[in-house]
Amino acid sequence: MGPEGIAYVTKPSPTPRERIVAGAADMISRRGLNATSIREMAKHARAPLGSTYHYFPEGKQQLATEAVRYTGAWTSRALRKELAAGPVAGLRAFLALWRKIVVDSDFRAGCPVLAVSIEEPPTEETPAALLAAADVFTEWETLLSTSLREHGAGPEQAEQLATLIVAAVEGTVAMCRAKRSTEPLDRTAEQLQALILATIEK
Repeated sequence: MGPEGIAYVTKPSPTPRERIVAGAADMISRRGLNATSIREMAKHARAPLGSTYHYFPEGKQQLATEAVRYTGAWTSRALRKELAAGPVAGLRAFLALWRKIVVDSDFRAGCPVLAVSIEEPPTEETPAALLAAADVFTEWETLLSTSLREHGAGPEQAEQLATLIVAAVEGTVAMCRAKRSTEPLDRTAEQLQALILATIEK
């Protein structure tokens, strides 16, 4: 897989910094955070280690944080675009996005946001990457809950269902990798769509 990662970069000519961040997101999605060094991230992005430290002087933690934010923004853009057609369309796009990643990587890649969330333990001073992951999950939930409310769901119900969607999709991506099958994602898609339709049709 190239330095752009799996579909993370859609611009024809990403900047060197964007290429490094996208490469870090891809590597974290495959190997996790703790098993990945900044040297390996730079190599994966085909970037000199010196330029990587130039862009990320604080090292691995800074690069991991940027990778999480980058993934969050990239996913949110796709989600926001599809949610214009309603929550079911948004759900399908969200699922299709992660389905493509696990399939295109031959089940080697998952979600770097989830990987960081699992591997970064909260401490007295919560790591920046973990804070960024929390922000990303919140943004995805907010986008979904806003769409659900706009289509007739009550505020509390919309928030609960949005959290369920994000949690289910993230967990299902991990299951797909373990089972080397998209069946968990396909099953989850059916149930989540049914829940959305039952919620907005009331």
